[in-house]
Amino acid sequence: MIELAKRFIGKECLLYSFDGNHQFSGTIKEVVDGAALVENNGTVEAINLDFVIRIREYPRNKKGKKKSIVVD
Repeated sequence: MIELAKRFIGKECLLYSFDGNHQFSGTIKEVVDGAALVENNGTVEAINLDFVIRIREYPRNKKGKKKSIVVD
């Protein structure tokens, strides 16, 4: 997962945890030692990649704007 997360550095992404109750969003700034630093609204979070099962870029509509509702 670490090598895959490095491909998303600098992109706004959604990260899903394995329990299904947690979803993180923001721009991945750095991936180091099994953790990803994610910036969202000026705050930075460290997320343990051992508990992340899915990473994807934030979905956008045809005009390039972020979708307001993300349904999985």
